[in-house]
Amino acid sequence: MQVLFKSRDREAVRLRSFARQRIRFVFRRMDWLISQATVSMSDINGPRGGLDKRCQVQVQTPDATPVVVTSIARDWRGALDLALARAARSIIRRQQARIATRGPRDFDAVYRGRGL
Repeated sequence: MQVLFKSRDREAVRLRSFARQRIRFVFRRMDWLISQATVSMSDINGPRGGLDKRCQVQVQTPDATPVVVTSIARDWRGALDLALARAARSIIRRQQARIATRGPRDFDAVYRGRGL
């Protein structure tokens, strides 16, 4: 899994290695599903403070459209953790839906073919 980090904010850039480590930890069991993960961090209000730390996580799976999740929090780590949790849930839901659409085998056709 390739991990990309984008940010123009100095404080966010300091969290680059932490963000990469956190992404690898959160997606460790889904590593086979993910080809690339991109994290973008930005400060919406600048130095004024408040709920202004924005984290966008984009996860690319080999066979589907990318999963894009955005979260806003008071601090960088909170925004990152919230976005990663939401992205992981979304990927799991997509994978479960993909498995469910396959459906069970058509047992009637199997039995008819065997002469039962």
